[in-house]
This record gives sequence, C-alpha cells and structure tokens, in this order.
Amino acid sequence: MITSSSIALLYAARALRGFGDGFAIILLPVYLSALGYGPAEIGIVATAALLGSAATTLGVGVLARRYPLRNLLLLGAMLMAATGVALPAFELIAVIAVVAFIGTINPSSGDIGLLIPLEHAALAQGVSAGKRTQTFARYSLIGAMATAAGSLAAAAPQFLAARGMDQIVAIKLMFYGYAALGLLAAVLYRFIPARPAAASATKPAVLGPSRGIVIKLAALFSIDSFAGGFVVQSLLALWLFERFELSLAQASVFFFWSNLLSAFSYPVAAWLSRRVGLINTMVFTHIPSSLCLIAAAFAPDLITALVLLLVRSALSQMDVPTRTSYVMSVVTPEEQAAAASFTAVPRTLASSISPAFAGMMLAGPFIGTPLVVCGVLKIAYDLALLYSFQHIKPPEEMDAALPRRTSA
Repeated sequence: MITSSSIALLYAARALRGFGDGFAIILLPVYLSALGYGPAEIGIVATAALLGSAATTLGVGVLARRYPLRNLLLLGAMLMAATGVALPAFELIAVIAVVAFIGTINPSSGDIGLLIPLEHAALAQGVSAGKRTQTFARYSLIGAMATAAGSLAAAAPQFLAARGMDQIVAIKLMFYGYAALGLLAAVLYRFIPARPAAASATKPAVLGPSRGIVIKLAALFSIDSFAGGFVVQSLLALWLFERFELSLAQASVFFFWSNLLSAFSYPVAAWLSRRVGLINTMVFTHIPSSLCLIAAAFAPDLITALVLLLVRSALSQMDVPTRTSYVMSVVTPEEQAAAASFTAVPRTLASSISPAFAGMMLAGPFIGTPLVVCGVLKIAYDLALLYSFQHIKPPEEMDAALPRRTSA
C-alpha cells in the first residue's frame, strides 16, 4: 500500500497535467485552423491522438506487472514533455498527426491517456475500500479544477497577439509550456517510492478471475467513449467557433466554467453514490446530461446553447470517479492495474474512431449532428449498463445492504 505522501504527489502531478490539457485541447483546433486546416483535418488529428493513447495505454497494461509503477509514470511524463516540444516544430498535417499519435496530447477533457490507468492503480493500492470512491472523486476534482484553470490560460495567445506577437508563435509558446509541465510532473513522480514488480511479472496476461466482468464493462464503456468522441472538447470548441463565432477568449472563459462545474460534480458523485449506489449514480446523472447535449444542438442562440452545455458539464462527469471506483471494486487487487488499462484501451480506441466522422459532420448541412449522435448513443449506453450491472454490487454496497444484528 502506498503512503499518503505518495497520494499527495499523484494529486499534484494530476493537477499539472490537467492544467496543460486545459489549454492544449482548446489551442489545438485554433492552431490547426491558423495553419489553414479545416474541420475534417482537425478531426483526423484528434483521431490520431486518441488512437495513440489507446496504443500506449495497451502497452502500459502489459507492462504494469513487469515494471514498477513509478518507472512507467516517469516514462509517461517524459513523453508529455517530448510532445510539447515536437508539436510546434512542424506545420505539415501528416507530421502533426504522427506527433499526436505518439505523444500525449489529449483532444478530450476526459480520463484518457497512458498515465491515467497507472495513477488509478497506484491510488487503489493506497486506500481502503471504504475510502476508494472518495479518493477517486478527489483525484478527479483536482484534475478538473486544474483543467479549468488551464482553460483560462488558453486565452493567452489572443492577448499576446493583441500586443503584436504573431498568433501562431504565441500558441507554440503555450505548447512549450505544456512540455515544461510534463517535466515538473516527472519530478513529482520521482519522489514516489519504487515498488518492485509483481512476482508473476513474466506472465503478460494479468487478468484472472475477473476477466469476464472486465470484458463486459470494457465493451459497454466503449459505446460510451465512441459516443463521446463526437464531442471531444477540441471539437466542441470548434463547433462553438463555427456555429456562434465565439472568440478564443470567450471560449476559454466558457470552458473554465464548464470544467469547474465538472470538478464540483465529483465530490457530489461520491456523496450520491454512498446513498444510491455506484451504478445508479452513473446512469441517472448521465441521461439528463445527454438530453441537454441534444437540446444544445438545436439551440437558437449562443446563450441558450451555453446554458445547456453548462448544465451538461455539471452532470456528465459524475460517472468518472464512480466508474473508476466500480472497476477497482469488482476485480482482485492483483488485477487492478490491468483492469484499469484494459477497460481504458477499448474506450480510447472507440473514442478515436468518431472524431474523424464528427469533423466531416461539422462541415455538413447541419452542424449540430455530432451533438445529437453523441447524446443518443450515450443514453443507449446508460440503459444497457443499468440492465447489465445493477445487480453486481461492490463490497461496500453489499455490506451496507446486510441487515444489522440487534443485541438480544
């Protein structure tokens, strides 16, 4: 079990990475648009980034039992630094797509990337079952608040451009800042005590008795992620730019509040899950958020669209800490790192397919099509999850359901 100080280091590293993602996911479509590329090309880059995340996350799942978690965390942080240096070095779309594939740039604001399952596994090893959901809620809260702050920082290139700096140069400076955050995260990971690899590290297949349930969960999570890929934050920003001609400064303020609402929803999700259960919390907060997204596609004006999207933000991410806690609760401790990775990989692969289609839809006759498709698919996922797993409860919910003994 890792120490409380190590958990604090993981929280701090998550904050650094979240701040970087907060401005990078907004600036990515702006950068590509400034280079002369359209929605279709931007969607392809987003797809490449998500496909690369799936590949590296799969690699992490295989290596998690072969090497100490700290070593893999350091590798991921250094890859983040390399991404921030490489991305502004090229302007050819094919090369940018390759950098996005290999690197850590994340076009979505969700829990995607090779570092996420590693941090999840480390946190799960550091807390008891009763504190697991609260720990993941705190982890998600810190990440979302840092992402919100990073969203505000995305306005920096516009202010620098207003003072005479070329906008593309200003955006490239922000990507270099992203690289610096990766180096700082590596410094934090360095202070986490190294734990030896598991004794069974020679076996690449690390899922055992929980294999069946992990496969079912991964399949359902893939539907959710495929749907979410239609409105990854970079493409949602592009939709706002195209549909309502939102400025970069206005978009940064909107995404600040959007991420802030998501952040405060995490502790609410932890509180709610203790009363109605993890699965119910996931489903019955997700469906209203999807309805808001569908309605936003038909919003007659900017204010209506932003209000609907903010309500969605307050509800749509409540399944993040509860989903992670649920996966960690229904597998054995020895399978936790593998389960985190092997549920993340299909999700990332599924989400990587849809941005390319969304980019083409954004160039079509009805620009709100990606939002509608996303909302409908997510509702279908929620209903399937409720039907399949409402009777499979984590240990803490089973204990709470047991009748208490009364003294004679």
